[in-house]
This record gives sequence, structure tokens and C-alpha cells, in this order.
Amino acid sequence: MTPELLADGLVWYVVFLFSTTLHEAAHAFTAWKMGDNTAYLGGQVTLNPLPHIRREPFGTVIMPVLSFFLSGWMMGWASAPYNPQWAFRYPRRAAIMSLAGPVANLLLVVGAGMMIRAGIAFEIFAPPERITFMHLAEAQSGTVGVHIATIFSVFFSLNLLLFAFNLLPVPPLDGSSVAPLLMSERLGQRYLSLLHRSAFALLGLLIAWQAFGYVYRPLHHFALTLLYPDISYR
Repeated sequence: MTPELLADGLVWYVVFLFSTTLHEAAHAFTAWKMGDNTAYLGGQVTLNPLPHIRREPFGTVIMPVLSFFLSGWMMGWASAPYNPQWAFRYPRRAAIMSLAGPVANLLLVVGAGMMIRAGIAFEIFAPPERITFMHLAEAQSGTVGVHIATIFSVFFSLNLLLFAFNLLPVPPLDGSSVAPLLMSERLGQRYLSLLHRSAFALLGLLIAWQAFGYVYRPLHHFALTLLYPDISYR
């Protein structure tokens, strides 16, 4: 275990925890504003990570650390409670609540991309010769610059991954609950009743695991094209 590995792990965890907290806080805040105070009463309408860690300690602490040391990147999860009766009664509101989390991740992607472009404009960063998950910008000089470039790179890449994965239209992911936005209230209620059967959750995760690479690779390429419109990365 080297100091460089520990530094990378710290960057990963800070970015992971903030991104996951924002995702769940967005769910909780949206539900609260649309009539369901379950998550608000549970303390999830906050960017303080502690209530989210207390609710899901394995997914927010143990799993991210284990996955980093086993695979070199972090995976994990958190959750915000909601009232299923509220969701059934207002399927379109529940769909907006589900969409709020991925949208929060997308905003972090945009913010990180803007910071990378600003760094290039001020000659703090430069486009790298080779793109990796943690290396979307080359620091022009200094150790601090390298760490900052790594932080923005992980913010960009990880939140793009969270955005894309959570929008896959299979249960229990957020994307599966967005469909009622395009349905009538009654059809949305029938859809949610079918969706919340526990057998579909395991099947949905298996499908998502197999399909995600086909979704993420072209999306990542498109995002890089927007980040570096004058450079072609493969």
C-alpha cells in the first residue's frame, strides 16, 4: 500500500460520498417539496453525509473501500426513504422524484467539465495525450495541480457513470420509475404496482449489469467530444 494509492483512494471516496449524498438529497428534497415528507423526517434532505451513512453504512463506507482495494475503483450505494402510498397516488410526482437524483449527478458532470475547461483556458490544465477514468486533464505543473485535475476528472467520470447507470429503465434503478411521466395517472399506478414486485429487482440488476457497458461507452465518448471538441479520443 503506497502513499499514492492512499491519496487516490481518498480522492475517490470524497467524490463518491459527495456525489452519492447529493443524489439521495435530491430525491429527498424533491419528494418533500411534492408532498412526501418521509425522507425529510428521516434527515435525508441534507448534504451532510452522516444521515446517509447511518441509513446505509455498508453501501456508503464498507463497499466503496472494499471495491477500491479489490478493483481500483469504487462502487456503492445509498438510499432515501419514501412513502409508497404517496408514490402510488401520485405516480408522476414519484417519477420526478426518481429523476432528481440522476439530474443532480448530471449537474456535477457539467460543473466538473466547466472547471476542466476553465483550467485549460487559464493554462492550469492541458488536454492529456491519453484519457483514463481519473485522468481527463493534465496539470501543467505542481503536485497540487495534479490532485486538483484528478478530483475534477473523477467528479466528471464517476457522475457520468452514476447518471447513466441510474437512468437504465429497469427496477430497482431510478430510470424504471420515470416512465409514468409519459402515462396517464391510472396507467402509471398500474405500472408502479407491477414494478415494485421484488422478483423484478434482481432481474433488473442482472440486466443492468450486462447492458451497462453498451450504454456507457458511447455516452462517455459523446461526453469527451463535448469536453474536447477539437480532439479525437478513442
